Amino acid sequence: MSNLNTKDIVNKYDFKFAKSLGQNFLTDDTVLEDIVAGAAVCKDDYVIEIGPGVGTLTVELLGKAKRVTSIELDDRLIPILTEELKDYETFNLIHKDALKVNYTELIGDEKSVKVVANLPYYVTTPIIANLLNGEYNFKSLTIMIQKEVAERIDAEPSTKDYGAFSLLVQYYCDTAIIRRVSPSCFIPSPKVDSIVIRLDKLEKPRISVKDEKLFFNVIRQSFNMRRKTLWNGMKNIGLEKEKLEKAFNTAGIDPKRRGETLTIEEFGKLSDAIYDQKNG
Repeated sequence: MSNLNTKDIVNKYDFKFAKSLGQNFLTDDTVLEDIVAGAAVCKDDYVIEIGPGVGTLTVELLGKAKRVTSIELDDRLIPILTEELKDYETFNLIHKDALKVNYTELIGDEKSVKVVANLPYYVTTPIIANLLNGEYNFKSLTIMIQKEVAERIDAEPSTKDYGAFSLLVQYYCDTAIIRRVSPSCFIPSPKVDSIVIRLDKLEKPRISVKDEKLFFNVIRQSFNMRRKTLWNGMKNIGLEKEKLEKAFNTAGIDPKRRGETLTIEEFGKLSDAIYDQKNG
């Protein structure tokens, strides 16, 4: 169990929550334990924690990992974390925006790296996208996020939650939902349920494509206007009509379909066919 208590620390330092930073701190020890267990942290692991709050999850991680580096943006939390965690030799604190950190530098020669984060809702998507697109050498990302975002990550084709973000995560990771967390487990209580989800990085992307940038552009264009057909979505892809028709034929995909009905494999086929027409 954590020897830090969130409410006690908040009171001790008279900490005032910043709405602009979307701060909700966990107060339930069982959730902390489930996050660490769900992340499968062990003594071989170097853990990078994003958004440590007052350090309650950090202490749980320090008890299991080889070492922990926490990244915190809020100036007011730095002295609190420094003081409360001063006895832990394997703890390192970085005062920075997690979107501006050079993770390659941070990871260095470490072979078993796990990222754990309790993210403010407004930065969830950019941080996940940044970590995945950066192709950093980490094994898994275990995050507590808004239930709606977790549903988007885990969505299947032809569902309302399925979109470009679902495909980005599926391209790089397998996913596992660890647990749901109710608003009562936080101070202050958010208005929505949260979910702890683990993204396990695949050894190599789920499918092989000829041009990754084009592949993600095809996906983006397909979802820009969800109700439009693929044919309409591909109008900005930079191919004349005849070549675009050929690309759809080669890929074996009906241009009247909507983007939300395509699997990741079908998006791969379509983007490769477009690539061949562009470069043929």
